[in-house]
Amino acid sequence: MTHYRVMEKYRGHTRLRLRLETGRTHQIRVHMAFINHSLVGDPVYGGRPRPPRKAAESLLVMLRNFKRQALHAAMLRLAHPITSEILEWHAPLPDDLVELNAALRADTLLHGMDEA
Repeated sequence: MTHYRVMEKYRGHTRLRLRLETGRTHQIRVHMAFINHSLVGDPVYGGRPRPPRKAAESLLVMLRNFKRQALHAAMLRLAHPITSEILEWHAPLPDDLVELNAALRADTLLHGMDEA
């Protein structure tokens, strides 16, 4: 099971916060594709990029050339397999995702939500 929350809406994309109850391989990618929210940069479950109409060339290039799935584990928490101690790690958003969010936000501000 995957829980999700909308963090920010753009014209043709949405930034989500996801929380997994299980940890199956490709789970996030499969679940998001199932609800028609494939990840940017996912060639297996995402298909070809579908940018919003009239998107700036810079956004088109970024979407076409995004070299990985737009997926980031901001926090991981698990029980140590021997001691059962709860361990937790946090990681900041990588620069490529910061840039992608900024480009999507700029596109939305320029065109508004009505021109998806």
